[in-house]
Amino acid sequence: MNKQQLAAKIWESANQMRSKIEANEYKDYILGFIFYKYLSDKLEQFAVSQDFSPEDIRALTEDDAETVDFIKRNLGYFIAHQHLFSTWIEQGSDFGVEHVRTALSAFSRLIHKEHKDLFEGIFKTLETGLSKLGDTAAKQTKAISELIQLIKDIPMDGRQGYDVLGFIYEYLISMFAANAGKKAGEFYTPHEVSVLISEIVADHVQDREKIDIYDSTSGSGSLLLNIGQAIAKHMGNQSTIKYFAQELKENTYNLTRMNLIMRGILPANIVTRNGDTLEDDWPFFDDNDPVNSYNPLYLDAVVSNPPYSQKWDPEHKDSDPRYARFGLAPKSKADYAFLLHDLYHLKPNGIMAIILPHGVLFRGGEEGEIRKNLIENDHLDTIIGLPANIFFGTGIPTTILVLKQKRKNNDVLIVDASKGFVKEGKNNKLRACDIRKICDTVIGRQSVPNYSRVVSKDTIRENGYNLNIPRYVDSSEPAESWDLYASMFGGIPNHELDALSDYWQAFPDLRSALFTDDGTLYVTPTVDDFAEAIVEHPQVQQFNAQFADAFDNFPAHLKTELIEKAMSLHIPRQKIRMGDSIFDRMESLPLLDQYHAYQLLADQWHHIAIDLEILQTEGFDASRVVDPHMVIKKKKGKDTEVQEGWKGRILPFELVQTTLLKAPLDALSAKENRLSEISALFEETLESLSEEDKERDAVHESGDKFVNAAVTKEAKLLSVEAKTSGAFAPDTYEAKIIQVAQWIAEEKTLKAAIKKAADALHLQTKKTIEGLSDEQVNELLERKWITPLNNALHQLPGQQIDRLTDKLQALVEKYGVTYADNAREIQQTETELADMLDELDGNEFDLKGLAELKNLLVGG
Repeated sequence: MNKQQLAAKIWESANQMRSKIEANEYKDYILGFIFYKYLSDKLEQFAVSQDFSPEDIRALTEDDAETVDFIKRNLGYFIAHQHLFSTWIEQGSDFGVEHVRTALSAFSRLIHKEHKDLFEGIFKTLETGLSKLGDTAAKQTKAISELIQLIKDIPMDGRQGYDVLGFIYEYLISMFAANAGKKAGEFYTPHEVSVLISEIVADHVQDREKIDIYDSTSGSGSLLLNIGQAIAKHMGNQSTIKYFAQELKENTYNLTRMNLIMRGILPANIVTRNGDTLEDDWPFFDDNDPVNSYNPLYLDAVVSNPPYSQKWDPEHKDSDPRYARFGLAPKSKADYAFLLHDLYHLKPNGIMAIILPHGVLFRGGEEGEIRKNLIENDHLDTIIGLPANIFFGTGIPTTILVLKQKRKNNDVLIVDASKGFVKEGKNNKLRACDIRKICDTVIGRQSVPNYSRVVSKDTIRENGYNLNIPRYVDSSEPAESWDLYASMFGGIPNHELDALSDYWQAFPDLRSALFTDDGTLYVTPTVDDFAEAIVEHPQVQQFNAQFADAFDNFPAHLKTELIEKAMSLHIPRQKIRMGDSIFDRMESLPLLDQYHAYQLLADQWHHIAIDLEILQTEGFDASRVVDPHMVIKKKKGKDTEVQEGWKGRILPFELVQTTLLKAPLDALSAKENRLSEISALFEETLESLSEEDKERDAVHESGDKFVNAAVTKEAKLLSVEAKTSGAFAPDTYEAKIIQVAQWIAEEKTLKAAIKKAADALHLQTKKTIEGLSDEQVNELLERKWITPLNNALHQLPGQQIDRLTDKLQALVEKYGVTYADNAREIQQTETELADMLDELDGNEFDLKGLAELKNLLVGG
């Protein structure tokens, strides 16, 4: 089971187990137990690395002060054997909620003094919430036992270096957020938004040897972690990244700490604080040594996704250095207070990004004054307008503001990215292509028509410092218009063809080949079949050939980069390199959208990355592993997991069959096709029967199927009769019943043969996978990874040509029937209707009504 499957399974089970407990609360229990398992497993791993025997580990108690101190100095905490997660599992039915309470209490006592800030109170939410899992100790024990059984298979021993634990933790947080309603925004920034901000921030700081990053409203810590991961892609040593996190709500603050600790970040690189960001600024000193430890907190990167338009208390804060330069946010909306807090803690060469509601771009009053000061002091660098309904718990459109302390330029880049998303459930979601396009635009500081614009400070001044995005970037689709002359007299307006200028630039001679142009404002088609004429045009064929040439060696390139280097390549970097290769190949190709092509890569990469992670962590032989295929079935009214055949850990059975077992697969397909033919023959024969014949016993009372037993019985009698009286005529009921009986017998034989052949092919496929040579594995990986991507990319030129054909055909149909044609048709129909009225009869009032209707039709 790969990490995605394991995460989905845990979520599905956890969601069923939580019963009536709110998702926002239940997450604290399951995530808390996962964290305890992590610490417990880590202690056991450390003990083994220090040559502790199984007996030594079983002997771990608080009474052994020397060992306790040794482990505390190395890990920061101590857990006795009786409190280990693995011990809970071993206890089976003897395990009880009291074991958890005792273990959590002991953990709090046994934290090393130098790690108090990191671990103290980290299980408080879990500890105080155990009573909510049931109103009796027995019910609490049952709920906890189910939970620990659910998470016991999460690997935490480091063998799976692709961070299964971190992935599952992030996955569960996101799923709980999706189900937590309005409370979701308190602890989670959608992964795609985190990735977007991370790429922008990482590009700015990538050349630094040591980097400090800070999230002033850290939530679960996911945004901070994503930024660290993005920066790490550019750095050789991740240990030089230091993480600062601040969060107001205690249970959410605990999530931050758990998340950071479980990602393997050195304790010395984690600095967290549970406090009100706006009321109590980050302390500049250690309470135990305020003089010698004075150290103002200035960082390379600051990010945040604060609560939107929250109330706050600005009283007595006009002298606060965070706000003194720019002004105080209104007490009804703290958005700018959070922004100014973040900006204050930024180094002169640093970068910050904050997610806020759109209102901060144009609201007046105190906010308008702050916005003016930020612009005049050249701090505001970029505005990114995001799609609406992209955050859990709120449907409002949001914006990312990127600011810097020192900038060479004084303009503002405004990006309207509100149209780029895919709908997923109730929410909108940024795709990989949307993220890359935004990043390319921001990092390259590009002005893109209908998407982005670099706006001068003078222009912003002229607009009264109003930064509402539509004032500067018009991303709206043009409304459809109708040409009056063409509507009345026909012809296609040249100005509507001009709207397809991208195509005419790519194919300069195509327009004149498709339309006559007598110098007027209107043209007519010269071809009957646009599709054929366009595809056969030399410039279009050259366009297709140019694409084919650009991607001619792409499969070979991917084979070298992916398959030959599968065991050693760096997975995130490889995706970047592949994306860059696609962009490079498409750079000189007209019409084609590079970001569309990039999305094709991203969609396929999801599957490739899973396979690469398994191969790199489990070894190349994992490609030859076949696992039980487990499914959920009802047994005695309960959902029960049972095995239903086998499946390849990496190589799908279907792929192996179509590649290496084609003969038995084709034989099976032939039988299945014949079965489908028989089904169609049944329907055809039923349709040919008379209504009287359908009343017979051989036909089901519904009239839509035969009764097999009755057909077989009747056919036997008819066959005897045919031997004595001669064969029945082909179209008679009797002949049809005899034929249907033969098909029923054939169908029964076929079904048994198909099951036998399918079972045999299934086992043969299992045996084939387990005996694959390295060369065969590589061939199959090429077919699984590379062929689908290459095929999808080669469809792009044809899709663009089809789009042009559809647009031209729509124009022809739009003006093909003129208003005059419609008017004449209406008039003719009215005349015919008036004539028909003369043939109608009725009472006195009916006739008067008909006469008036006829008068309107004829006179109107």
